[in-house]
Amino acid sequence: MSFDILLPDWREVPSNVRAMSTLRSGGCSTGVYGDMHGTSGLNLGDHVSDDIAAVMANRTKLNASLPNDVIFLSQVHGNIVAQVETLVPGIYADAVVSSTPGLVCAVLTADCLPVLFSDATGCVVAAAHAGWRGLASGVLQSTVHEMRLRGAGEISAWLGPAIGPKKFEVGQDVYDVFTGQDKDAINSFAKIASNDIVGAERKYLADIYQLARNVLNSAGVNDISGGDYCTVTDKQKFYSYRRDGVTGRMASLIWIAPDDVLKG
Repeated sequence: MSFDILLPDWREVPSNVRAMSTLRSGGCSTGVYGDMHGTSGLNLGDHVSDDIAAVMANRTKLNASLPNDVIFLSQVHGNIVAQVETLVPGIYADAVVSSTPGLVCAVLTADCLPVLFSDATGCVVAAAHAGWRGLASGVLQSTVHEMRLRGAGEISAWLGPAIGPKKFEVGQDVYDVFTGQDKDAINSFAKIASNDIVGAERKYLADIYQLARNVLNSAGVNDISGGDYCTVTDKQKFYSYRRDGVTGRMASLIWIAPDDVLKG
């Protein structure tokens, strides 16, 4: 593979499940879409004003490492789960589920949380895009529900690279949304010192990884790994919208390996 990737540190996932997250370098994009030196960026987002020829070259490079070409979602920070078998370009969804070997589930991120899922038998997999709005609207619960409709039993989840708890500053509105849904969510927020200034808007640092763990636990998913990264602070590895404003997108992907690959 001629570009950099991050492999999930699953605890227990069947050997027929393949998964990865792309990183910032190893492609054809330049400037703000390049690597930290402004060259060789693997931007996979076609909606961020990057040169479209570079994006298509990056996607071609990615597809060469996959069993089938990936179809990316048009992500809207909601809770709709698409079916990979009927996926078409431009579909509005923030998660995708599969039980068909060789078809790839993928989401794009640059601070939002990508979550990859596999059931214990390796028969059902999924990928979800969970920014705070999607997380609050139930995208992870919807993904787990769709997996169970396909027969998934025990489910494992991996939390991919997202904005870390020391960099995710949010306002009172975000705090109120999550604590209103779950009183224990208060433990996922830390007050910022400016809260003590009279008249200052109340601000918090939010731990999106812990918020996701809480949601997954409530949905019956307890085997959770990952959540050790910060896209904002690690400029070498990751694109970050919060850090740079104009930037590229990374992909987190999962699929069931076709039988011919397993036999090879």
